[in-house]
Amino acid sequence: MTHAMDDETFSQVLDTVRRFARERLVPAEPQLEALDDIPADIVQDMRDLGLFGLSIPEEYGGLALSTLQESQVVEALCYASMSFRSLVGTNVGIGAQGIVMEGTEAQKQQYLPGLASGELIASFALTEPDHGSDASHIRTSARADGSDFIINGTKRYITNAIRADVFTLFARTNPDDPGAGGVSAFLLPADTPGITIATPDKKMGQKGTKTSDVILEDVRIPADCIVGGPKNLNRGFRTAMKVLDRGRIHVSSMAVGTAQRMLDEALTYAMTRQQFGVPISDHQLVQGLLADCQAELAAGRALVRETARKYDATGAAALEASCAKYFCTEMAGRVADRAVQVHGGAGYMAEYPIERLYRDARLLRIYEGTSQIQQIIIARNIIKAAQGL
Repeated sequence: MTHAMDDETFSQVLDTVRRFARERLVPAEPQLEALDDIPADIVQDMRDLGLFGLSIPEEYGGLALSTLQESQVVEALCYASMSFRSLVGTNVGIGAQGIVMEGTEAQKQQYLPGLASGELIASFALTEPDHGSDASHIRTSARADGSDFIINGTKRYITNAIRADVFTLFARTNPDDPGAGGVSAFLLPADTPGITIATPDKKMGQKGTKTSDVILEDVRIPADCIVGGPKNLNRGFRTAMKVLDRGRIHVSSMAVGTAQRMLDEALTYAMTRQQFGVPISDHQLVQGLLADCQAELAAGRALVRETARKYDATGAAALEASCAKYFCTEMAGRVADRAVQVHGGAGYMAEYPIERLYRDARLLRIYEGTSQIQQIIIARNIIKAAQGL
């Protein structure tokens, strides 16, 4: 069972985040796009609101939200550009959750208070140039050398790498096992000698997010930096999968938040834009586009909330998390497309927010497991269940 903040306090937190997203972040979106970075004063505001510590236990300075509560806060935050969320996302989700779920007490004491306050930034280094969705076959090697490991390899598209203070890094500790069983997860301080962070990537959308290659050359790290300690040697893939389940609920919530924003943009435009002497919202074909957005959005929101409830109740929801990630991110893509269509030619122009939101939404169907990987997971799960396995 996941502990949760009491309802009254949470209601206040959610209301604060909702107002912050709409009144502070939405007006700052043009500045974010122009700078390709998050303004420093907004970073500090996000620290002050406790947004870096949403999912970190209270005893380490976090807000200790349940998955359901986190889902609602992420949805509210992603009413504004999802790039703002990317700054806190690795601390709330994949960057820190391995420590929360599997870390030793010493590792928790060392990292979680700083991650909760936003003074430290965590990053999740799993993807490689040749292995993104197929995470079980990673090639980055961690060779035992006495009580240390020597790490060599390259990680790709690592969010917040350039900002990171600590990486949860996955490397192959058992070269004789080419699959999932030979991988360990390490907590790697970013200032360890031998780490090079490449220039941040230029991307289609989500300006202000920072992804980079991380190059590791003879990086020496003690065995007690394995997440959970040396007893978790060769169990890193299990850690990654546990973290990604909750991460997929998080991404589903992002998709719902941005879909709501895009629908609102389309609705506002349709009610003010006149064609044939009436607002275009009076035209039934435009109403059909808006209705499809609303129906799918409602379905996605219900699915992610129910999945979060199950995860909180049981600590696992692999099938449901994949269903939510697949449906909600594809839904956001369809809403983006219809919202541009409602805007007509204006939707293709950079002066309207929908042009940027459309580009930003495209990434949702790729990261933390592509839609195709989710389809494979869903199918395997239901086939196994039908076989009685």
